[in-house]
Amino acid sequence: MPRPYLPLAQQLYQWLVAPVESELNTQEINTIAFLVDSGLRSLPMAILHDGNGFLLERYNINLMPSISLTDTRYVDVRNLEVLAMGASEFTDQNPLPAVPVELSTITEKLWSGESFLNSAFTLDNLKAVRNRTPFGILHLATHGEFKSGKPENSYIQFWDTKLSLDQIRELGLSNPPVELMVLSACRTALGDEEAELGFTGLAVQAGVKSALGSLWYVSDEGTLGLMTTFYSQLKQVPIKAEALRQAQLAMIRGEVRLENGQLVTPDGTILLPPQLADLPDKELTHPYYWSAFTLVGSPW
Repeated sequence: MPRPYLPLAQQLYQWLVAPVESELNTQEINTIAFLVDSGLRSLPMAILHDGNGFLLERYNINLMPSISLTDTRYVDVRNLEVLAMGASEFTDQNPLPAVPVELSTITEKLWSGESFLNSAFTLDNLKAVRNRTPFGILHLATHGEFKSGKPENSYIQFWDTKLSLDQIRELGLSNPPVELMVLSACRTALGDEEAELGFTGLAVQAGVKSALGSLWYVSDEGTLGLMTTFYSQLKQVPIKAEALRQAQLAMIRGEVRLENGQLVTPDGTILLPPQLADLPDKELTHPYYWSAFTLVGSPW
């Protein structure tokens, strides 16, 4: 398969990583946190390539808006429940048919928690449910986009409203604290100078220790494959950056793929909804499917 991204990925590796490679090896470093300026925030660091393999294949990777805004204290997430909310139908945007499967798989098979779909996916429900139960993981599967300019131009789509960038603090994510916020099915980690790292960066500033978002629009089936594998890995390796890395490695190795109308994962197969069941067999090994997902904030 042609890999036109390789020359650029290798050049960036030579600029950003190669100068400190010997020190990384000497110190036995296994996690690299990037603090980058504008122009690099939309770069998927996992794709940097040393000529033999991706940076992701050797290191856990994450982004930090700033060290002073990052709480790096470790909490074992296996003791936390997940609040999973999302929408599969929209009035003015493309449907996301994999979302119901994503929410039910995460909350019923992979993790302990509750899910709210479509008309139940409201800001009022999110606040009320979190007031009742201090969910430590918040998973939102919906459309959303970070746009340059005024904060109110950017949003996360709830069933009945768009939550704009300047309203995210109203969610009260720091009380009780959210250890991990996952934004799937939307382009959320892409930022500019006005709001560093987009929604995920602001989520961290609003009190979330770590946020997982994507740098570009990813396919519905690709997102389902990565997200379900991520939560499965998080149970086994309760370090967020390591769990994301293992999920991405599974995709690189072809262990997550479409086959006979089903999604094959390392933990078994997932039946796809009718809208996706007719898709042809497909490998999800290309960086398009896995490298957009970026962890912001604490890697732990």
